[in-house]
Amino acid sequence: MSDALYCGRRFRTFNVVDDFNREALAIEIDLNLPAARVIRTLDRLAAWRGYPKQIRMDNGPEFISIALAEWAEENKVHLEFIKPGKPTQNSYVERFNRTYRNEVLDYYVFRSLREVRDITDNWLPQYNDERRHESLGNLTPSEYRLVKTNEQTSKNVWH
Repeated sequence: MSDALYCGRRFRTFNVVDDFNREALAIEIDLNLPAARVIRTLDRLAAWRGYPKQIRMDNGPEFISIALAEWAEENKVHLEFIKPGKPTQNSYVERFNRTYRNEVLDYYVFRSLREVRDITDNWLPQYNDERRHESLGNLTPSEYRLVKTNEQTSKNVWH
């Protein structure tokens, strides 16, 4: 996603959502997010949750890079690209992006990247730990993961 600071300077966000429980695993924020930064974020998540079997993404330059393809091959992660102009093929993250846009990006006027990061860091636990989802049987993403992990193995698919 992208937005702008009060001064007009554009920034981007890299949002990672787990398909299994709709949990927002990460929102990386900076002026630009090249493939190397995406890979660092994914490695940080893998250290916490393990490598996913698959990652579904759009065709942005940071995602179609050779570096990300090599990372995926080394870590046995399948990269699934949605068709250009078909965001509905990545509906979980698109739904999350709309919520994040409405409740954070459009709600505040940001003066700095630090402010965007701080507000996002405060919002994420609310999204994951307090917001109930009808599609998850009215559980929060965190509750659903705990309940279902005991019942079955996670699909481990990120977006």
